[in-house]
Amino acid sequence: MSRRPGMPSEKDAAPSAATSSQDKQKLLLESPSGHFSLIKAMHLADLITELNGFCGFMSILCSLRYCLGPPTSFANAWAALAFMPFGLFFDFMDGKVARWRGKSSLMGQELDSLADLVSFGVAPATFAFAIGLRTPLDTLVLAFFVLCGLTRLARFNVTVAAVPKDASGKSKYFEGTPIPTTLAIAAAMAYCVGQGRVLEDVPGGVWGADVLGGAVAIHPVVGVFAVWGGMMTSRSIRIPKI
Repeated sequence: MSRRPGMPSEKDAAPSAATSSQDKQKLLLESPSGHFSLIKAMHLADLITELNGFCGFMSILCSLRYCLGPPTSFANAWAALAFMPFGLFFDFMDGKVARWRGKSSLMGQELDSLADLVSFGVAPATFAFAIGLRTPLDTLVLAFFVLCGLTRLARFNVTVAAVPKDASGKSKYFEGTPIPTTLAIAAAMAYCVGQGRVLEDVPGGVWGADVLGGAVAIHPVVGVFAVWGGMMTSRSIRIPKI
């Protein structure tokens, strides 16, 4: 979750340099006229953040293509997985570029949160659905996971100013696990795809498939998403920043 300098951020920089840039962007956005004013207001770091969101959306589309194709053809599944770490790369680079150029963005905070939600929340959940976690209870747990990611990002935007800072102004720790850590789940799902453990062969099988016509069926492995969602929203988990 890489942020811009000079705004609520996990990678804060000198506010004086950011203020001028933010004021200029604010004037562009509030201008009553002008062609392409939104594009003109965006910084290079914002465009890189957009690429993060692009990777997340492409991952979702590839997951859907896998659902529509032969279950033994994993090309789209691998493509869906591949887009996720590319999203992480752009999430990392936007902050680096912002500091290098000394530019901040009022839109950067919102863009970063939305892109992270797509790439590290919705995309992994959609892929899990695609490879077999499709029962009604499975989908409720996946929805819980995505909403936890959404809530974590919203909480971060509101409370980051209150998190203790070090001498450089950077936050000393993350409250709850950052949403990009969900790529660990993606790595586990990649292993399952490589072993052919998808659909009817999902590790752990399915419980309750014969109860109430399958209405309460659930794959125990979906519990990983529930636990991860709780970790993201936890206030007691504090991960030191490196």
